[in-house]
Amino acid sequence: MSSINTYLSLDDFKKIVFGNKQVTFADDVYNRIDESYAFLKHFSKDKVIYGVNTGFGPMAQYRIQTEEQIQLQYNLIRSHCAGIGEVLKPEMIKSAVLARLNTLSLGKSGVNPTVINLMQELINREIYPVIYAHGSVGASGDLVQLAHVALTLIGEGEVIYKGEIKPTNEVFEIEGLKPIRIEIREGLSIMNGTSVMTGVGIVNHHYAQKLLDWSVAFSSAINEIVKAHNDHFSFTLNQAKLHEGQREIAKLMREHLLDSNLIKAREEDLYSGDNNEEVFKDKVQEYYSIRCVPQILGPVFETISNVGDVLEREINSANDNPIVSIEEQNVFHGGNFHGDYISLEMDKLKLVITRLTMLAERQLNYLLNHKINDILPPFVNMGKLGFNFGMQGAQFMATSTTAENQTLSTSMYIHSIPNNNDNQDIVSMGTNAAVITNKVIINAFEVLAVQAITIMQAIDILEQQDLVSSKTRKIYDDIRAILPAFSQDSVLYPSIKNVKDYLMK
Repeated sequence: MSSINTYLSLDDFKKIVFGNKQVTFADDVYNRIDESYAFLKHFSKDKVIYGVNTGFGPMAQYRIQTEEQIQLQYNLIRSHCAGIGEVLKPEMIKSAVLARLNTLSLGKSGVNPTVINLMQELINREIYPVIYAHGSVGASGDLVQLAHVALTLIGEGEVIYKGEIKPTNEVFEIEGLKPIRIEIREGLSIMNGTSVMTGVGIVNHHYAQKLLDWSVAFSSAINEIVKAHNDHFSFTLNQAKLHEGQREIAKLMREHLLDSNLIKAREEDLYSGDNNEEVFKDKVQEYYSIRCVPQILGPVFETISNVGDVLEREINSANDNPIVSIEEQNVFHGGNFHGDYISLEMDKLKLVITRLTMLAERQLNYLLNHKINDILPPFVNMGKLGFNFGMQGAQFMATSTTAENQTLSTSMYIHSIPNNNDNQDIVSMGTNAAVITNKVIINAFEVLAVQAITIMQAIDILEQQDLVSSKTRKIYDDIRAILPAFSQDSVLYPSIKNVKDYLMK
């Protein structure tokens, strides 16, 4: 079980989302929640507190009478359930709910304990509020999407339950769950934060790390296939550049290729003194997509690492408004719900994943174009040239998908449209950024699936199965279990999908 206490690491967060670890609470979490709730209830009696005895947004100038304050919260939740588009994937929803739960558990939101108890049950029982992709401008939080979470918590709307969308009240009856109590500002506290963009962002980060691992592995395998020289990923060369990411990628390549029988030592090849020909048989330097992998993937490594740091800080932040301070016995109004940090990091992430996709596409083209690799048949065609087509059709998909990623990488961070009667006059678009980044990541897996199949065909053509490194051989065996070597033309899309699923698991 993963216990929520004072700080939830990104690794522990992912264990809950992807490893199905159960959520538990340390005792002091309940103490914080009770204290915060009791303080806000007392403190707000004779003071003007946003969202407790006022309207919302530009309507905050209107006082809400005591007898209407509970209904106000229900009105807020129901009126903002206006999401549309595709339903977010269950892992995204689970991540978003967990992010909101962790924020509320900090005791700075004034919610009563029924809120965190029910959110805990939803996560542990794999009941996910239906949240739609479209609805948030990413400032004042993910109001619309989190309203759908709040709608579930009050026992209304729909949830994903055992793979199907069902009415919340039916599922609650099956599971013996009761809706939360609205006491003070529970509606606003649930809705007013960055938890959807952050939750989707953490899912993106999880898969971005996988993509980077595969890109290093496939880049290393291509170095083997073309019998590249070893100095471009050497320790000495990469230590001469003072970037942590480049050094780490080179190290990972060295580890991957440690027992390869195909990589050449330049000292034994072009430094031997025996190269007297006018046109050198061996390439003096490999193409950039082969030789510059540490320099290209180094910034990707560093960006993914930094994105993770920002996401971890955000899930452990109080990101709603206003903020309850037990320590100072006060309530502070501000803009912690603003999603600029996440929006910018998602833009960075989709840029580097697009760059990774572009590298994969260029490496793929190198293997498929016999005129530049000079060792493989066109399109790694193991059949009859002119009659069979190898990976020709699959390359079209990889190229077009890479182009789509390039288009999707336009920044959302700089796209602000004032709304909400200009109360929200500059917004982050962070949730749009996170959702689009997820599309870029899924696209990247599709391109890498084609690249993976092509690499395996090349290894078979060159009969290198027993010469590649043990790490490459493990990947070869796994992918060949999905798709054996082929020479005759057949329908490829099921195998591409299966390889993509293998890469994502």
